[in-house]
Amino acid sequence: MSGLGEANEQEAAYPSRYDDGTGHLPGAPGPSKERRPGVPADRRAVERLNPANPLWGSNGIAFGPDGRLYVAEFLGGRISAVDLAGGDLDVVVASDGPVRSPDDLAFGADGSMYIADLVPGRVWRRSPQGAYTLVCDGLKNPNGITCIGDRLFVNEMKADGRLLELFPDGGAPVVLTEGLALGNAMQRGPDGYLYYPHMVTGQVWRIPPDGGVPEMVADRVDRPVAVRFDRGGVLHVLSMGPEGIVTRVDLHGSGSRTQVVSGVVGLDNAAFDAENRMFVSSYASGGITEMRPDGRTRSIVPRGFDGPYGITVDLGGTVYAADHYRVAGPPVSAPAAHASAPVENRGEASGHDEVTSHLLAPFVHGIVADGEVLHLTSQFGDVRTYDPGPRSLRTRVSGLSRPMGVTVDPAGSLVVAETGGGRVLAVGKDDTVTVLAEGLGRPVDVALDAEGRVYVSDEGAGTVLRVEPDGTTTVIADGLDAPQGLAVLGDVLYTVETGRRSLRALSPHTSASWTEAEDLPVGAPPGLGAGLPEEEAELFTHGLPGLARRFAGIAAAPDGSLVLSGNGEGTVLRVIPSGPR
Repeated sequence: MSGLGEANEQEAAYPSRYDDGTGHLPGAPGPSKERRPGVPADRRAVERLNPANPLWGSNGIAFGPDGRLYVAEFLGGRISAVDLAGGDLDVVVASDGPVRSPDDLAFGADGSMYIADLVPGRVWRRSPQGAYTLVCDGLKNPNGITCIGDRLFVNEMKADGRLLELFPDGGAPVVLTEGLALGNAMQRGPDGYLYYPHMVTGQVWRIPPDGGVPEMVADRVDRPVAVRFDRGGVLHVLSMGPEGIVTRVDLHGSGSRTQVVSGVVGLDNAAFDAENRMFVSSYASGGITEMRPDGRTRSIVPRGFDGPYGITVDLGGTVYAADHYRVAGPPVSAPAAHASAPVENRGEASGHDEVTSHLLAPFVHGIVADGEVLHLTSQFGDVRTYDPGPRSLRTRVSGLSRPMGVTVDPAGSLVVAETGGGRVLAVGKDDTVTVLAEGLGRPVDVALDAEGRVYVSDEGAGTVLRVEPDGTTTVIADGLDAPQGLAVLGDVLYTVETGRRSLRALSPHTSASWTEAEDLPVGAPPGLGAGLPEEEAELFTHGLPGLARRFAGIAAAPDGSLVLSGNGEGTVLRVIPSGPR
């Protein structure tokens, strides 16, 4: 268990995009309890339960000509360079430029950076002077990318994907082979062949860069997501699973294999420096980690949340967040334990993880605790239930249109906001789906009061509604700016008003409303995703999930506090509300 001092150093090294320079969250009291000018004295303190995430997921990584490690942030839409000596970050490819979803990158002999832009299906060249040129358009989920001198190769992460050679100076792409079962990070081996994984079938293949017959070189490899050769020519195959497995294969000797378990959840890519040190990335939690031959790790850039999205608190006070690729939580999960600590003392973590991973469950966005189980939604259509006893994950409903917020009614049915369908649904214990309300604009979250009445936040209409038993709705509040997360605490409704970056309290009985907190790090953070409105993000791309839209969830805790998703910086926030007015 790392100490608070280390966490403070990490928070200072990687400040939130919302920091005001004082080391505490805007709108919250600082260590001297002084408040920002213009913030009323009765506004609630907002406390971070973990430091902000410096990398919005970390995917492809590669060393540049300057010796720095470059990191593609698929979810963040940008590329950052890491100084490994001190861990300092420098944004090189900003999110408001032409690149939308960089998943992998490579450097050519002249220092040009080549970027696989997965969702729009493009490959870009960024010159050493910073100019962008579109190399190729119309690819299907381009992912793994590598250079051999001035030659450029890319593969497609899809069923029956292709491996192609591209020509930055012009010329039609040449297909080297087809039939890849989801391609990903690839590299030239010491024998001159191109090595690449089949993620679905658990295999590693190779092919001559001038074309030829592909050859399988390794079978029954654990969920291969990347192949990398160290300076000695040993093949390392990274697993995308929760254990952080790396399999070393002696291709040119006995063919023996050894496995190392690192504990880095959701490995994505690796790079070796001139001293043969191995650095790995994680699509599930970001960060950059040095991984030693015996599996021990050293954090270079700390890991954190990719979101978070929906959030819930169980009866024991444990916080669970739906974090796109996993269920995770702040390192000290019971919010009551933080009741008297100031913001700058947040972020005590186990090892070098700034969050705790509970479950690797791709594309979780809504979540609610229900006794011992968790119910989960995905914007890509599913409602699932996770039982931690047998560690079973059961699909309850599939094929919905962007289901988001979820809660449980007194009868044990799940109540779900189907954002894309404009509906509120009930999913019975037998998985039967009933429509509770329809014709809504963009319903995002749902909550129930003590009497079992259903409330829904409609982001599109700017309203919070009560769903009546006959399917009609009653307006509780309107004129809100993009309300998302919704929770009931006592007689008060609380919603995260993402357009105004505030926490709004509503009284269904008196029609009173007031602001509990403002200047919250919710919604798209400053400078992130500025060139891509949320409504235009492609949810699906060639049969696979694309870019999910943001969701700032909120939940009531047993101690009377509220926890909410600081998805503009990658934190969980805690607020002690003022109560009814």
